[in-house]
Amino acid sequence: MASTLTEAGPRFAQPAGGLSEAEAARRLQATGRPAPPASSRSYLSIVRANVLTVFNAILAAFGVVTLLFGDWRDALFLGIIVANSSIGIFQETRAKLALDRLALLVAPRARVVRDGAERQAPVQEVVAGDLVRLSAGDQVIADGRLTQARELRLDESVLTGESQPVSRAPGEEVRSGAFAVEGSGAYLVQAVGADSFAAKLVGEARSFRHPRSPLERSVNRLLYALVALVVLLGALLGFSLYHRHVGAHEAVATSAAGVVSLVPEGIIVLLSLTYAAAAVRMGRRGVLAQQLNAIESLASVEVLCVDKTGTLTEAALRVAELLPAAGVSEQELRVALGRLAASASSANATLQAIAAECPAEAEALDAETPFSSRRRWSGVEIGGQTLLLGAPERFALGSLRAQAALRQRQGRRVLALARSDSSLGELSGNGERPAANAQTSDELPPADAQTPSEMPSPDAQTPDQQPPADAQTLGLVVLAERLRPHVQQTIAYLLREGVEIKVLSGDAPQTAAAIARDVGIPLAGVNEGVEIPDEQEALARFAASASVIGRISPQGKRAVVQALRDSGRYVAMLGDGDNDVPALKTSRLAIAQGTGAQMTRSISDLVLLSGDFETLPALVDEGRRALRNLQRVAKLYLTKSAFAAFLILTVGVSSDAYPLLPRHLTLTAAIAIGIPTFFLALAPSTGPWRPQGFGRRIARFAVPAGAIVGTGTIAGYLFALHDLDYSLMRSRTVAATALVAVGLYLVLVLEATGSRRRSALVGTMCAALGGVYAAVWLLPGTRSFFRLAPPTPGVLVTALAAAALAIGALALAGYSAIPSGEPAAEGAVRSP
Repeated sequence: MASTLTEAGPRFAQPAGGLSEAEAARRLQATGRPAPPASSRSYLSIVRANVLTVFNAILAAFGVVTLLFGDWRDALFLGIIVANSSIGIFQETRAKLALDRLALLVAPRARVVRDGAERQAPVQEVVAGDLVRLSAGDQVIADGRLTQARELRLDESVLTGESQPVSRAPGEEVRSGAFAVEGSGAYLVQAVGADSFAAKLVGEARSFRHPRSPLERSVNRLLYALVALVVLLGALLGFSLYHRHVGAHEAVATSAAGVVSLVPEGIIVLLSLTYAAAAVRMGRRGVLAQQLNAIESLASVEVLCVDKTGTLTEAALRVAELLPAAGVSEQELRVALGRLAASASSANATLQAIAAECPAEAEALDAETPFSSRRRWSGVEIGGQTLLLGAPERFALGSLRAQAALRQRQGRRVLALARSDSSLGELSGNGERPAANAQTSDELPPADAQTPSEMPSPDAQTPDQQPPADAQTLGLVVLAERLRPHVQQTIAYLLREGVEIKVLSGDAPQTAAAIARDVGIPLAGVNEGVEIPDEQEALARFAASASVIGRISPQGKRAVVQALRDSGRYVAMLGDGDNDVPALKTSRLAIAQGTGAQMTRSISDLVLLSGDFETLPALVDEGRRALRNLQRVAKLYLTKSAFAAFLILTVGVSSDAYPLLPRHLTLTAAIAIGIPTFFLALAPSTGPWRPQGFGRRIARFAVPAGAIVGTGTIAGYLFALHDLDYSLMRSRTVAATALVAVGLYLVLVLEATGSRRRSALVGTMCAALGGVYAAVWLLPGTRSFFRLAPPTPGVLVTALAAAALAIGALALAGYSAIPSGEPAAEGAVRSP
């Protein structure tokens, strides 16, 4: 970085009064307008992630074959591709637009000097050689070198992770992304856009990122297993059709009915719908889901890595502890602190924190000495009495010295309050108060700064800067960074839920550990970033044992997160600065705060728009609800797959015609699976939520159920075809009707472990869906479209008898639909 700026300096010299508008326009045209940094995912990545899936590929292949060689009405399952892709693209595009609007609201602007006059300019119009002015609150929008600095202090935490503002002087470098927190200055721009330090730091952030949630990975593994089953059973079915010299039209219909029904195509639609609904609910809480699976993914998090500055703490101070001196009561100390803080003319961050803890009425000042880094103390004179506040080293502490040293080793900021009868005017030779707009420093050196014995003392040459000799110490006030609202309750909730929390901070380890202790994070190990080992096994042990790692670089954060992830832990990273981007990219789940850097928001899966940490418990609850519902209703889709496999292995390889057409399966799956699971997946739920063992739990339910349903359906079909001598259409109508009845019974089975009220509502829904099927069967138009025979008593009785046979077998196997009102034990057949 230094070489870049040094080389850039001679090339872009600063004319007096800044560049002219004409020269700035010429340079902008020569270099090109920098592209604004991406505030969210691209449209292409959104479309690609939602269209190019294994589900869609399987359905599309069989759909094309059906359209080319079969009946177009048997290709209704192609609508699943459109529905799934549309839902995902719509929701993620909606999230992108919302985040883009947010980026516009917080986009920084520069105060450039052009033709000797200052004006506001968009960041993209700033060119190398521009003179940009800074004042408190302004963001450094490009890399450069300071030409002016008046008590300028910069917050560079988004670049380095260090929360302490740093002083900058003329000639020093400044980097884009920093903020001016105090003083004023001006800098000559020498690197903009992609050439800036921040852009290089996060260049990898723009790469495509679409992490899969635990449930998605489980579903994908299940799908891959089904793909192998499709190949095996498809080959078997194809050989059977070829051996029997079946015509092309019937072969296509049979193949599509047998093979496509093996694929649980509705699961991906259900995933998208559930995630979209959860994203909308969380949007009302100020949480933006850029990845649909992010909320469900959060429910599976085992380790949460957090930055300290801006995540656990705010950019303000608080009083952590008051320590009275011997013979002084805490109330007396509070009163004295309150008088000083309320009466001081310049309410800096330190005095604001004291005033919030010790409220008092302001009093008229006789004299005042403001705080400065040289003096390291301040004072007010009120009613002939002087109150002094400053570094403990400046006062006689007595028995408080050990406590002050201990608090400083723990990462706290410690100030001493003293009382004196000396006049400030007599002491300094000037008792006048500074002007209201005078620049004063409001911070003490960090806890790990050099001790006074290691620092050159300006007071050796300026004896008038010493506090009064008769100063009597009243006590110590221990300061810490202010915690974000509700952060302690949120940490306690996460710990109760089994989530391990690690603090990765650019601050000193002691400072980060003190904050971790304040918010309730157990401290198993406090380490420093330089201790991170290179060897993989050692790194894994280090990452697992450390609770707090201070002075850690962006690359160190990434290494720790990667080590935790490689060890099999499901890791989430919560950050707000550019220095968190590498770790966010490496984590399984990236969470950014809306108040943080724009780049962190653009690559994160979840964005806390309000920056409020307390939304995490609601997110976890929402994710677990989605996970429970999806695990439960997925059993219906896998039962359909088991049923399809059973049909292929029995009727499919026989000389009999296949009992169902693809359109029959589309109709029955919609009524008995698709529509009910749509409502059940969005309903409140209780019970187990863990994603582990997803496939085994589904198989224990689906395989026996699919075989029993298949037995009842085939029995009714063959009885109608051979014993009752029904036509193929009437026999298939028997099979379809029986399948709908048994499918609706299984819906009742899944809900039998819930409350009786919920079971009653589900029963009403199933009755209504049965009515929908009856309407399709009764209406001539729909009956003809789905190739159902007209309803007759014989067809109806045969279908109900076949359904009764299957339902009875299911009940004997433990698939009871009788509401219990209590959740079943996990692992039971009917466990939700």
